[in-house]
Amino acid sequence: MAITDLMMAYPRTGIILLGAVVTFISTIVTKWLTNQEHLKELKARQKELQKEMKEHKGDPKLLEEMQMEILQITGKMMKSQFKPLLVTFVPFILLFMWVRGIFTEILGGWWIAWYIGASLVFSMIFRKLLKMA
Repeated sequence: MAITDLMMAYPRTGIILLGAVVTFISTIVTKWLTNQEHLKELKARQKELQKEMKEHKGDPKLLEEMQMEILQITGKMMKSQFKPLLVTFVPFILLFMWVRGIFTEILGGWWIAWYIGASLVFSMIFRKLLKMA
């Protein structure tokens, strides 16, 4: 029995498994192509600044400086996470075009909701297991 036949016979299970596989691949690519230690340091500094901002609510000038630093950190984090997006974008778009053709007939537009839900859950699980930032 072909994969598409199985996916059509059990569409919700198929979309959940597909979400798990795509999320796992995306997570692995992200882990390989990003400096996880650097990202963890940036996140720690960002949390530290947010805590300091709560303590210095009365000093607008200091708050503005801290907000600027948080923006710089956020920019660095986004820039480092852009490379994995470039690597996975085209293959995943092609995959989604194929999947849409299969699941729209069976589940209507709800296939994307099932996929997103599964991806969010599996993303949290895989990131915890792989100790990612």
